[in-house]
Amino acid sequence: MSNIVDPLVGQIAARVRTERERRRWTLAQLADASGVSQAMISRIERGESSPTAVVLGKLSAAFQLSVASLLALAEGQRQDVPDSAGVRRSGEAAEWRDPDTGYLRRQISGPHFPAEIAEIRLPAGATVPYPAAAFAFVRQVVWVLDGRLTFHDGDTVHELDAGDTIELGAPAPRVFANTTDSDCRYVVVLIRGPQP
Repeated sequence: MSNIVDPLVGQIAARVRTERERRRWTLAQLADASGVSQAMISRIERGESSPTAVVLGKLSAAFQLSVASLLALAEGQRQDVPDSAGVRRSGEAAEWRDPDTGYLRRQISGPHFPAEIAEIRLPAGATVPYPAAAFAFVRQVVWVLDGRLTFHDGDTVHELDAGDTIELGAPAPRVFANTTDSDCRYVVVLIRGPQP
């Protein structure tokens, strides 16, 4: 793997460590809850490794946060967006790239907006699976802007083309796949639902 240059790696490291410590979990407890090795969690927390989308999915599931929420919390640490209306230029939006697949996530909404909105670019041939727990306590809509998204919602597969949307129901294992030879671009809109 090449040297990590993504500036968000440090924010993700701090957020994972903060979420683990807030729960008073050891590395071993988080490893057991997430299925991610202690060694990998330790490297992530030290900012030595950029987690993949799959690893983030497992960690967010253990924390009962969505991947978007985990990333938004990390991104929120470096955004200077006021509580009132503000303009964020294209180059100012926080971006995160999965080192494994090249999946690129750009945060559209700021940390004070009631919905989390992100634009995703899923490269040709990329597949990103998430466990059901990553979707606990959230309501989510996926809106395909360009290309084709093959979306696995549990055992059901949906072929979504530009303009198509899907509103996600109860948590299920989900896979975002691009089986075409060109990028797929989609928007994810997420709001937190009630927790027990």
